[in-house]
Amino acid sequence: MSVFINNRTKLVVQGITGRDGSLHTSLMKAYGTSVVAGVTPGKGGKKFNGIPVFDSVADAVAKTKANTSVIYVPPPFAVDAIFEAADAGIKTIICITEGVPANDMMKVYEYIREMDVRLIGPNCPGLISPGQSKVGIIPGQICKKGGVGVVSRSGTLTYEAVWALTNAGIGQSTCVGIGGDQVIGTNFIDCLEAFENDPATKAVVMIGEIGGDDEQKAALFVKKKMTKPVVGFISGRTAPPGKRMGHAGAIISGSAGTAEEKVAAFNKAGIPVADSPTEIPGLIVAALKKAKAKAATKVAKKVTKKVAKKKVAKKAVTKNKVAKKKAVKKATRKTATKKVVKKVAKKIVKKKTKKSKKR
Repeated sequence: MSVFINNRTKLVVQGITGRDGSLHTSLMKAYGTSVVAGVTPGKGGKKFNGIPVFDSVADAVAKTKANTSVIYVPPPFAVDAIFEAADAGIKTIICITEGVPANDMMKVYEYIREMDVRLIGPNCPGLISPGQSKVGIIPGQICKKGGVGVVSRSGTLTYEAVWALTNAGIGQSTCVGIGGDQVIGTNFIDCLEAFENDPATKAVVMIGEIGGDDEQKAALFVKKKMTKPVVGFISGRTAPPGKRMGHAGAIISGSAGTAEEKVAAFNKAGIPVADSPTEIPGLIVAALKKAKAKAATKVAKKVTKKVAKKKVAKKAVTKNKVAKKKAVKKATRKTATKKVVKKVAKKIVKKKTKKSKKR
């Protein structure tokens, strides 16, 4: 199992003939992703790397039954590309494009929610379910199939965390780069909820950064809703206030959105926080060990409770048997007494009858 994409993913690439689209289409196909179509207006009927190209997403979906889209188009056309994919019936859209205006994304966000569409991004590296499917720009060679889910606002830190896990022999179920813009389609909580419901995911790595309060909200969700262990990392600890660091959303405003504030929220929720991505594997191993011990204790308590219930039930049965025996004895004594009384009464009647005859 995995989240959002798997071996049933049928991908259409919007912007397949562009520089980035053509490069990453080849890499996705080489990884094993089922890339069934590409879209570049005006180039319908052609082929790229054996993949049919269509003029519109609607045409591509009608001919190939594509269910997932990845967008590699310039910022001025990215919003229209998202709308086009959603209108064509695509239910999972990954927008790699950077520089999409936040105002435009507000309209997109409301629209995709109404259409029940999963949008990941914009300004994200995409996602990968190792051994099944890769959609976006995450390098497939650094990943390993396993049971740890990874969700991150930062693309580069996703790669670092994944590489550290793989080097430690720890595989991943799905790695998701949600993007670092102020308005994105899928947030930490969406991913955490998906990982919580995924049987293949045994633990989660959550990588946040300065700016906003998504990490604080996610920490609260972990505390209230998650049963699987979560470990974290927060980047931007040395960033000066008021200065944007790389992502549109990575900016500290006043006292809000600082790394310290986010680390404190993680700690409060019981999420161990790494000081470096290289510490993440160690924290995962410790968290899984702790979860295993907790589960064993829970099972032991359950067994003890079951045994205690059986003992109580056995005691109750024994008590009932004793009570039944006593009742039988009492009833027997009562019956015997009645017989004696009856016998005595008969004798008295007999004597009286004899006396009356003599008279």
